[in-house]
Amino acid sequence: MHTIARRPVVSRSSRVLRAVAQLGLGVALVAPAAGCTSRQTQGESPVYLIINTLAAASGAEPDKFSGTLASDVLTKGGIFADNGEVNVRIALKDPGSATSPTQPSSSNLITINRYHVRFLRSDGRNVQGVDVPYEFDGAITLTASAGGASGVFTLVRVQSKLEAPLVALANLGGAIAISTIAEVTFYGFDQSGREVSVTGMISVNFADWADPEG
Repeated sequence: MHTIARRPVVSRSSRVLRAVAQLGLGVALVAPAAGCTSRQTQGESPVYLIINTLAAASGAEPDKFSGTLASDVLTKGGIFADNGEVNVRIALKDPGSATSPTQPSSSNLITINRYHVRFLRSDGRNVQGVDVPYEFDGAITLTASAGGASGVFTLVRVQSKLEAPLVALANLGGAIAISTIAEVTFYGFDQSGREVSVTGMISVNFADWADPEG
């Protein structure tokens, strides 16, 4: 008598689970490739920006730049914008070896053409127009090389001192101050048109500070 081998019976639910498992494997294989492609499309320039220094000067004393800004909301009855000064340089993502270093070329120069300023408080109270000044965009033209380049820009606008919360500090004689961190992001492109950006931070303390003499 011959014995007939029977194929195991596979239920419909088992087939569905197997199909799902196979599909999951396919997703697991595809996902890393997609992520790799996405990362490669970001930061395509062979160079990047480095901020050497970020300083600021009060509108009350526009020639005195320092690493912290005491922003005067009212100076001798007037209102002045506060300037920032940035020094930036470029570096190659692949600098070569110590024995055979690669030097940036003219096509690697980065031209910065705009910037964005956002004010933050360490206590987490960051509602714009209530706790901190409104963020804003500005224009600047600066071409950075490996040797560095400097440029001046508006860090605190006149409009900010005419709006809440800064306008409430006027005529208080410095009795109340608002301490913030200004986050400044510079945007530009290399000479092949590939976008580049870099962010720096500087402390900004707002008050009706004592006016300079003279």
